[in-house]
Amino acid sequence: MGTLVEEAVAGGLRDGHAEVVRLYVASCAERMAPLFVGLRAGVPGREADLDLCAESVRELWHADRPLSGVAERVRLLERFPELQPNEEGITDVADTYAFFAALCLRYALPAHSSGDAETAVSCGHVALTAMGMLDQSVPGARFMAEEQRLQSLSMCGDPSGLWDASVVAGRERFRAVSGRLTR
Repeated sequence: MGTLVEEAVAGGLRDGHAEVVRLYVASCAERMAPLFVGLRAGVPGREADLDLCAESVRELWHADRPLSGVAERVRLLERFPELQPNEEGITDVADTYAFFAALCLRYALPAHSSGDAETAVSCGHVALTAMGMLDQSVPGARFMAEEQRLQSLSMCGDPSGLWDASVVAGRERFRAVSGRLTR
């Protein structure tokens, strides 16, 4: 199966050190997190899930060291309803983007811990897939192109500038998805 991650980015992840992988997955997760947090905020019984997501994304930005407790975080994350098999599939807009955000974090955590480039590529692929779908749903949108640009920037960018850009991109994504929700 191919990946949407540009070859230059994938190659940079494979050739780089663990810190490059960590910065890359932290930025991907940061851009996707508002979709999970925003779409699940206020849902009864999801407070611990929201806390796990927000805390994990915040800690992923410590690119100078592996994240602690990754196995437990992944175990908890895999219990999220979004990541449970569903014979009917996902058809709801909010469920779709909450799934992509949870899946992105699911790849980001072990990639950060291990420095594994292939797991990082999977994390980036999830973000690109979600943004490609959003582009198809929002006339004139260029979320996928922006994701590709930010993924490339994460390979050589300043962590603070990358964090700022990722936060802004995440908010824009959440606004676009929220605009698609039926009232």
